[in-house]
Amino acid sequence: MEALRKLIHQIAEEESLISATLSQRRKTGEILYTKVQIKPVEIKKTLNYQFAFHYSNKVLHENLSPSEAEERLTGLFETTFRQGLICTPEADYQILISKKFKVSILTKSPTKQAGSLSHNRKKQYILEEGTPVPFLVELGIMNEDGKVYAKRYDKFKQINRFLEMVQDIIPFLPQDRPLTIVDFGCGKSYLTFALYHYLSVEQRRTLNVVGLDLKADVIEHCSLLAKKLEYKNLRFLVGDIAEYDELSQVDMVVTLHACDTATDAALEKAVRWDASVILSVPCCQHELFAQVEAPVMEPLLSHGILKERFSALATDAIRAKLLDIMGYKTQLLEFIDMEHTPKNILIRAVKAPSEHRDRLWAEYQAFRDFLQASPYLERACADLLPPSKGVEV
Repeated sequence: MEALRKLIHQIAEEESLISATLSQRRKTGEILYTKVQIKPVEIKKTLNYQFAFHYSNKVLHENLSPSEAEERLTGLFETTFRQGLICTPEADYQILISKKFKVSILTKSPTKQAGSLSHNRKKQYILEEGTPVPFLVELGIMNEDGKVYAKRYDKFKQINRFLEMVQDIIPFLPQDRPLTIVDFGCGKSYLTFALYHYLSVEQRRTLNVVGLDLKADVIEHCSLLAKKLEYKNLRFLVGDIAEYDELSQVDMVVTLHACDTATDAALEKAVRWDASVILSVPCCQHELFAQVEAPVMEPLLSHGILKERFSALATDAIRAKLLDIMGYKTQLLEFIDMEHTPKNILIRAVKAPSEHRDRLWAEYQAFRDFLQASPYLERACADLLPPSKGVEV
């Protein structure tokens, strides 16, 4: 811990902090906030540090003086969080703390530049407007001067939101070897290109990325663009998710808007690959709509639009719980604002064996049986789950 204390003190003395993110809370007492983000702000012409404490349904902010912030940040690492990313103009510092409090500090090339400290400053994006990014230019999101086209700003924000989520899971990926990533149902591949650019160009990781989709014309277009951008380790293939068997090991699986049970097929692949990270935005969850039956819920289920929405939420709840049972820690996050699309829930799962598998399995079976459902993912992964005592559907 001493090396970490010295690093925090040095950054505080130099006033060089751009941002910090603390995650993976220790299981001590009642879990309150699950993540803390820190940034410098200027209040009444005085440097302060704003701490944003992320709870399940809210974010609370606290502004601290530099000395208070140093003490608070150190304390959070010592008592509460096991991982962190501290960004300065000179370097990024990735903090990893083992269960036995062994601290590893990985120093990497800087990914951020210091900006204005105004409390109400313009939102800072991972890919900043004003700086030309080749793949964004080629995809028609910004011009050659780095200005984002007004009609594509929603897509620009979506890409940055996705990369914020990728930034959070970097500590969970293998650090000592090249990464293998598969994007199932990649479509036009805006986020596939963004993922490759961020990890390969900005984070300087060695990658092997595969984008898979059923549409041959889309895959041909993406392949030509990858070649033009000289993304040498990014390949696009025509194929079906359930039938893809080219790889034996994958570190990260991305599936965005794979329709209905295609999402489940991708999740099964990820689990069987023992992937370290899964990012999934489901789409068109029809399976449970035809199955769910619970007389006590008739006031809700008798209305088609309510039944459709409930079935979609129940489907994602089932997916998350099954992933928890099969050795992951899952979070359901808002991907983009509801005003842009109702399909805005992202399942983020990281490898973290459960300490309460039996309890989770009992909770899952009770929920499944209450709905009288027979989910695809459970059937596909039956050999990876405890024996079921549920009703037959």
